[in-house]
Parts: sequence; structure tokens; C-alpha cells
Amino acid sequence: MILTVTPNPSLDRTYEVPSLDRGEVIRATGEQVDPGGKGVNVSRAVAAAGQRTVAVLPLGGAPGALVADLLHAQGIDVAPVPIAGATRSNIAVAEPDGTLTKINAPGPELSPAEAELLLETVRAQYQAADTTWITCCGSLPRGLAPSWYADLVARAHAAGARIALDTSGPALLAALRERPDVVKPNAEELAEAVGRPLATVGDAAKAAEELRAMGAGAVLASLGADGQLLVDAAGTWFGSARVDVVRSNVGAGDSSLAGFLIAGGSGPEALASAVAHGAAAVQLPGSVMPTPADLDLSAVTVTSEVPVDRALTEPVS
Repeated sequence: MILTVTPNPSLDRTYEVPSLDRGEVIRATGEQVDPGGKGVNVSRAVAAAGQRTVAVLPLGGAPGALVADLLHAQGIDVAPVPIAGATRSNIAVAEPDGTLTKINAPGPELSPAEAELLLETVRAQYQAADTTWITCCGSLPRGLAPSWYADLVARAHAAGARIALDTSGPALLAALRERPDVVKPNAEELAEAVGRPLATVGDAAKAAEELRAMGAGAVLASLGADGQLLVDAAGTWFGSARVDVVRSNVGAGDSSLAGFLIAGGSGPEALASAVAHGAAAVQLPGSVMPTPADLDLSAVTVTSEVPVDRALTEPVS
């Protein structure tokens, strides 16, 4: 069972449009309403793969109630933490060429009591089930200090749990001191963590190695269209996949993390699963998560011969 923690969940509406013209009335050609947040998406991807998951998240107001209903409809167990504020609502606009414009609301402010209840709910859910991973994902809402994830990682390790962490900025740097088992940054988050630009796959690999030196057990780095890197104590691997049509990249990184954990959370086979899940996700509308029927492992290549000189399609300055 994979337990996910999403401190700042959302209700996500994705609209597909012919083009995004500022100041004009645009008629959408498609609409998708989903429960959102990185950890929520990991749970959705795990459930789509037919495995059990429990989503721990603070929920409030009508949007929070709808998030819980949508998760239950997808076969996901929800461990809600009631909060006084309303769960945020986000909007994404997807164009035919794959361009995605997102508007993310700031979300509610959690009280100290709500923040502590969230930690205690994670502990209770972990102890109540045969949990293989605790996956902590996304931004921290107002009211939670950057050290909140570090506190969660420390408590989870004390209970014997394995932790996968997907966050950025000060929250990531603080949590690294508690040695999370896996961290999953994208190229931008990698560059921010090491404080320098990344122009090549080799630059990204070096940055991932530095995150390991700072405390991460393993680094699963998403490089967008350029593929993914896995750097751990056993070595470095590079994975990529053929993608025919990109419809939406919403939740693709979260699907990749789910694929990685479903396949055991270590080694090149898990990386191949991560790449296959990410590639399948970008070919689906909105934040729809892939099922096993959507995966194409034959389109995935994983190698220990990392193309260090390959320029990133979207270098990070």
C-alpha cells in the first residue's frame, strides 16, 4: 500500500481550447474536473494501476468535499483532515500543441493545530496498514513552515517507513537533512536546489549527485521531453520514451513517481516504469492517469550510458 500526503490539495479544472487568445471569449472543446495536488495525483496513478493507496490531505468547504467524492469514485481511500478554510480551486488551459497555461490558487492557511493533526493522521494511517511507501508531495500551504516536511520525514523514519519526497525550494533543502529515501525534482527544481543553471543532461546528473550528498538516498529527476535520470548508491541511469502526441503534461511527473514506486522504488526497472507512466500520462487529456493498458514499455529505453553532452530542450537558467 502506498500512502500519499498532500498538504495543499486542490480541485482542478482543465479546459482544452483551439488557442489561447488573451482578452477574447474562448469556447472550450473539452473539460475535465479532477482532484488535484501532487500527492493526490500519485494516489490516482497508483489506483489506476490496480493497487491500494490511501490519500491523507486537509480538506475544507465545498471544493474539499468534491475532492473527497472524486477520489472515492476512483477507488481511493481518503483520510481527510478537516480544516476551517476552503480547499483551493485551480484552472489549467491546454492548447492542441501541448502548451499548458495554469492558474493555481494559494490555498487556505492551516492553523498550528491543523498542521499537527495532519502529521498525526499520517502516523495513524501508516500504523494501520501494510504501507510500503509514504509519498509526500507538493507545495506547503500557508501556515506550515518550510521545516514541516523535514519533521514528517523524521517521524516517518522513526516509525520505520520509507519516504519519497516531491517538493522544492526551502522545504526540499530542509527535508534533505533528514535523508528522505527518494526525492523527485524536475530540472527547474534541481537548478534551484544547487544554485546554478543546467544546460545538459550531464549538468542535471551532477546536480542530482549533489542532492544525494546533501542527504537524498536516491534522486529521480524529471527532465521533461528529454527523459528522466535516476541517481542512487548503485549508479546513474538515463531513461527516455517515444511519445507520439502530447495532449497535457498535468500530473505526468506524479504519474512517473507512482510508476517508480509501484515497480519497487529502486533500480533501472523502476526507472523504466517511471518513464512509461510519464510518457503515457502526457498523451492523455487533462490530468487523466494511465492504466496498465496505456503503458508501452517497448517505447522506453533505459541505459547506464548517460548522454552527458546532450543539450536540454528547455535549459534552466
